[in-house]
Amino acid sequence: MKTITRDEFSPSIVVEELMDGAGAIMLKDVFSQERIERIAQTLEAETDEAIDTGSHFNQNDQDPLLQRRVWFTRLVELDPDIASLVEEPMIFQSMQAFLGKEFVMGSMCASRIMPGYGGQEPHIDYPYWDFYRNETFPTRTNSSFPLNAQAIILIDEFTEENGATALAPGSQKDLRYPDKNDDFFGKCIRLTGKPGDVVLFFGAAWHCAMPNQSEAGRIGILVEFLPKFVTPIEDLMKDLDANYLKDTTPEMQQLLGMKYPWPSTPPHPPLQ
Repeated sequence: MKTITRDEFSPSIVVEELMDGAGAIMLKDVFSQERIERIAQTLEAETDEAIDTGSHFNQNDQDPLLQRRVWFTRLVELDPDIASLVEEPMIFQSMQAFLGKEFVMGSMCASRIMPGYGGQEPHIDYPYWDFYRNETFPTRTNSSFPLNAQAIILIDEFTEENGATALAPGSQKDLRYPDKNDDFFGKCIRLTGKPGDVVLFFGAAWHCAMPNQSEAGRIGILVEFLPKFVTPIEDLMKDLDANYLKDTTPEMQQLLGMKYPWPSTPPHPPLQ
C-alpha cells in the first residue's frame, strides 16, 4: 500500500492508487495527536458498555458485542468536531476527484474492536455488498467507475495484533464478491498505521476487520462516501439538531446531501 504525506499529497495520486493500484492508500499524520487523543477519550467512554450497536459481517454470535459502534447522529451529539473530521481537505479533495465534486457521505461511525473479537468475513462494501447476488445488478456492472469509497480515520494505532483491517491488493479491478477459493488471507495486506493517519480505499476491494488478539480495544472512525446519485445506507439527517444543520459548513451540507435533494427536478443546463 502506498503511503504519502501532506507535502506529497495530490488527489490524482489517490485516484490512481484506488483504481489501478492496491485499491488503498495511507495518508500520514493527517490529524494532530492532541485532537485525536481528545476524541479517543470521548469514544472510549461512549463504548464502555457491551451492547449490540449494529455490527455486521461477523463470524460468530458474540462478536456484535465486541465491535461497538457509535453512529453519526450520536457522534454529532457527543462532539461535532468528530463529525467534522471528514471535512479535512486531503479527504474531501480526494473524494471530489474519485466520486465527483458533489459526492455525499453514505455512513459514518466510530468502531471500537474489543479484545477477543473474532474478525469479519472478507467482503466488499455498499452498494456492492450483496454482489454475490450479481443477477440482481444491471448487466455488465463493473468497477471501471467507482460507486463507493471508504475512509478509516485511525484513533488508536492499528497493528496486526489488534486486528488492523486486511485488504487484498488489486482485488477492486475485477468486481466480484470474494469466496472461499480466493485465498484472501494468503493474499491480503494489513492496513496498519498510527493515530491520526487516514486510510482511503475503494470499497470494491476485498477486505475485512481481523481478530483482536491484544489486550486493548482499537478505535477507528469508518466513513463511506458515495456519488451523489447513490442512496446512502444510513439516515444521516435523522434526529440531527436543527441548530447543527443551520450552522454547519457548506462541506457538511454537501456530505449530508442537502445540496442534492430528493425528490427534485432536473437542473437546467447552462445556456450557450
